[in-house]
Amino acid sequence: MAENKDNKIGLKDAISIGIGGMVGGGIFAVLGLAVSLAKGGTPVAFLIAGMLALITSYSYVKLSQTFPDRGGTVKFINEGFGRNTFSGGINNLLWVSYIIMLSLYASAFGSYAPNLLKIEDTSVSFHLYASAIVLLATFINYYSITIVGKIESYAVIIKLVILIGFIGIGGYGLIGNDNLSQLSFSAWETPINLITGGMVIFVAYEGFELIANAAPDIIDPEKNIRKAYFYSVIFVILLYVIIAGVTVGSLPFDEIAKAQDYVLAEAAKPMLGKAGFTIITIAALISTFSAINASLYGGSRVSFEIAEDDELPHQITGKLWNQPIGLAITAVCTLALTNFLKLESISTAGSAGFLLIFAIVNLAGYRLHSQTGGKKFIPLIGFILCFIALGALLIQQYESNRFGVYFAVSLIIACMIIEWFYKKNEKKIDDLG
Repeated sequence: MAENKDNKIGLKDAISIGIGGMVGGGIFAVLGLAVSLAKGGTPVAFLIAGMLALITSYSYVKLSQTFPDRGGTVKFINEGFGRNTFSGGINNLLWVSYIIMLSLYASAFGSYAPNLLKIEDTSVSFHLYASAIVLLATFINYYSITIVGKIESYAVIIKLVILIGFIGIGGYGLIGNDNLSQLSFSAWETPINLITGGMVIFVAYEGFELIANAAPDIIDPEKNIRKAYFYSVIFVILLYVIIAGVTVGSLPFDEIAKAQDYVLAEAAKPMLGKAGFTIITIAALISTFSAINASLYGGSRVSFEIAEDDELPHQITGKLWNQPIGLAITAVCTLALTNFLKLESISTAGSAGFLLIFAIVNLAGYRLHSQTGGKKFIPLIGFILCFIALGALLIQQYESNRFGVYFAVSLIIACMIIEWFYKKNEKKIDDLG
């Protein structure tokens, strides 16, 4: 009987999911932060983070092929460690990390939007725009999931066209630019700062894991799942490294520091003037809006999967209006983080969360290698590197962003305690029953 491919995902669509997940609001939000940490070595910082994502994607390939499930990362962790307090705590952290990513995208939107239309002073404008875009995206998610998908499909094309145009025009504009010397080895930060810079902006790569959620629907999974992960990650590594190089070669470091929250738009000025600044600003707004839309949807589904696996109260599988309760919880938490935390603390917490999650997924890949048919040493290397990177991030940021480190560690511990408390009380209820 012929396979019905009407609801199936081809290779191009699967690659688009990976690229769209990565090239969301991340590059617009964290590029300036990366330059402040790595200086002329910013392209290297993006390369370091990208290589860690590429190694981790190997575990995702093998696990997606063996355990295709719309739960994605949640499914892999439960397969690797069973449904217990540890796996539940890590899965809860995944949901929290989605919320942190949403806060990052909302912060980026709030930083870029006032460049088109400022309301009151910069601080007031930031909070108004950042909050309004989360509320608008929440409304759209409640109104129609179909619209969310359409926005994402159009946004991927628009932002890639603009970013590739930025690279083409910017690369030409580097000829004879005095700032090109900033890319020289002498302008690089120390190796530990390059690594830390890469880890702080690691959140810009986390979106490849969305391919896992689509794995059950991918045509010819044995071949196309592998290609979807590797092609999308390699493409985004090249894209980010070149964008970082063009940005550092276009503007003096002091100007990058002044425009840290919207540096990509500022970097377009030397090439195209005010028009270039406006075009990149519009691209940033489209990208961050689409990323918020998609991440709200993804976050609500993650919370549903976790509750369905009985790692959170089963009531979260219920619906509020026509969507999972997790959507409303995700939106409210996003608004709180966006309005009360600074960008660097959000980025540090998000990167720490995903580094730990990816370390655990790599460990699951290592433990399940006999079932997946994968090589044993690659997931093990990924696990070790993720933990080293997490340690380097927390140690370095402790000096310059102590609150961000406390916040990141507190979230991880809180996720574990909440899961332990839930499991303990669930057992008491079962015993009474």
